[in-house]
Amino acid sequence: MKKKIYIGLALLLVVLIGFVLYGVLIASKKSPKDTVSFSEEGLDINVVYARPFKRERLIFGEDKDKALLPYGVYWRLGANAATEITFSKNVNFAGKTVSAGSYRMYAVPGPDSFEISLNSELGVIFANNEPDYTKDVVKVTLPVESAPETEQLTISFNADSTSINMDIVWDKTKVSVPITLQ
Repeated sequence: MKKKIYIGLALLLVVLIGFVLYGVLIASKKSPKDTVSFSEEGLDINVVYARPFKRERLIFGEDKDKALLPYGVYWRLGANAATEITFSKNVNFAGKTVSAGSYRMYAVPGPDSFEISLNSELGVIFANNEPDYTKDVVKVTLPVESAPETEQLTISFNADSTSINMDIVWDKTKVSVPITLQ
């Protein structure tokens, strides 16, 4: 009986090690992890996300067209693990109040707008499953803009006279989230 238990535990350990090695050695190379930061007037913003490539796929579109990210469906706003954003001070995130701290950031893409959400559930690896929506802190809807074709998902910051814009660009789609200090 003990022998069967040890064999079962050994098989479970092999599967677990294989899963971790796949994530570290294969998935992370296809969608490398990146950190983008912004710092001004004592406000620091950091976004940690994985950057998938387009690779001749339809990125945003209808499910029937086999889009990688179908309209109206949860997207972790990156690949591999959940995208996380950290604010050093209280901010207005597209006009909604957000306290200083770290959040899981995800999106629901649409043809004309994206719903971007911040959620208090952190440390989610291989975040294919939808978040616990009861932990959503803020949800905003932002218009989609056309952009030059971009092969790799890119999140960047740029400041203008009224706000800091967090730009999310992939394929021919751009969504800008205005962020201001409270």
